Amino acid sequence: MATLVLDKAALGTGPVARPDAESERLAAERHFAAADPASDAAIMLRVAAGDESGFNYLVEKYHRAMVHFLFRMVRTQAVAEELAQEVFLRVYRSRESYRAEAKFTTWLYRIATNLAVNHARDTKHERAAQNVYLDVPDPETGTTPEVADDEPTVEQRLLRDERMAAIRKHVMALPERQRMAVLMHKYQGLDYRQIGEVLKLSESATKSLLFRAYQTLRDKLKEFV
Repeated sequence: MATLVLDKAALGTGPVARPDAESERLAAERHFAAADPASDAAIMLRVAAGDESGFNYLVEKYHRAMVHFLFRMVRTQAVAEELAQEVFLRVYRSRESYRAEAKFTTWLYRIATNLAVNHARDTKHERAAQNVYLDVPDPETGTTPEVADDEPTVEQRLLRDERMAAIRKHVMALPERQRMAVLMHKYQGLDYRQIGEVLKLSESATKSLLFRAYQTLRDKLKEFV
């Protein structure tokens, strides 16, 4: 009489092999990329798979924003350009370790912030008289976020210059994380969650950080408000 051998795994009664964490992550990223193939994260996943054109697209899309962001912190155009190049070099070098769970811009600004902080620390002795310029005119429009487009009078120019100097002084005096948060929030348009991810803080901690920074600036700039 023949003996029937049952495959317990096939019948579901034996141990079932579960996908490992890496397989689950890859499956999730494939699903993410398929859901929105035009997103920055999906493009970055293709870069990780060898798509050079995708990398060139991201560089072209964000290079100017990176230079502007870094310039407000280092106050030297040549250094900002150099650091921006280093940002994208690190993006490319880290392409295979990119995870789509985080928004691409969050990851990008985290790299830029770390580079700017390291540069500031490394060159601190060279920057005794340097400041962070929040109200530096935009290279394209020639205006600042705080100045109207109408031609100012001589008195208005003097008041504006005095106000800008005060802003530079007091922003530079902010603790490092507060200064970075203000730059990302006010001038790069990042929200609380994105800033928190860059600085590795919770959303509530980021709100508190910005509240303290803006409160300090309001107190210091009372005569200009």
